[in-house]
Amino acid sequence: MKIGAAAITKLSEMICGDEPFVFFPYRSSSYLTRFFVELDLDYVHDGSTRRIWVREVLDELNRRQSPDNMPSKEVVKIIEYLLHPDHFLFDDKVDRKKAIEAVTASLKTNELSISEQANGTIKVLPLNGEFVSTSYDETPTERVITFKPSVFQVPEKKLNEKLISVMMPFNANFSGTYSAITRVAEYMDLECLRADDIWNNSTFIQDIFDLIFCSKVVIVDFTGKNPNVMYETGIAHTLGKTVIPITQSLDDIPSDLGHHRALKYYPNEEGLRNLSNELYKRLNVIYQKNT
Repeated sequence: MKIGAAAITKLSEMICGDEPFVFFPYRSSSYLTRFFVELDLDYVHDGSTRRIWVREVLDELNRRQSPDNMPSKEVVKIIEYLLHPDHFLFDDKVDRKKAIEAVTASLKTNELSISEQANGTIKVLPLNGEFVSTSYDETPTERVITFKPSVFQVPEKKLNEKLISVMMPFNANFSGTYSAITRVAEYMDLECLRADDIWNNSTFIQDIFDLIFCSKVVIVDFTGKNPNVMYETGIAHTLGKTVIPITQSLDDIPSDLGHHRALKYYPNEEGLRNLSNELYKRLNVIYQKNT
């Protein structure tokens, strides 16, 4: 989809910080060039009227190929970067709250909305939609769908970038495994929870859904072919989460999931120490990819 001409004009004025959007940072010619360069977009202001030049750049990017219900990935990046919290620091003239309200109003007529993430950054969304998928940043040109589950209630909470959820049998034999996982999370300053760590809802399965929904990473232990873990893995995959399978036996992984790489571990002191090391490597890759 393409954003309408009226919204493109307003976005151009917002990027410049011109009237009536003086609560955005004011950008002179050199800072306009810097704005686009920081987004890896090769545009240099040519000295012409600032807002007209920016509108021409946006018009060009707006014509690029895009998903059915989203603008081009370049336009999305510009909108999200325009509202980055770092732009609103140390300047009494700017007002990020007003800026967010202005962008929201401009995008609404184009069936788009925005959502503030746990780290303060902004995501452009289809109207009434929300990205909970971990993989969205990696594949921004794929089709995005909105769904409403009938078995669960969608929680009001937002995606927590630092949250790791663990799906495993609730058995004392797995306490060492859980400790090996939480040890890594604590070292990396991440949060780690199992469903039995919380009690926020009247039904246990709703707590599980909430936990997966809000997590960036879901670790699933297939050891023993536990049917609950299989079900929870399906939820995590459907929500687009980054799933890390672990198991004490590769034979316990269903054939439908056999193409996913899993970390095999032994439930002894050395095996759990190795599990911690391998999880640290994997989590490092996941979190470095988003920095």
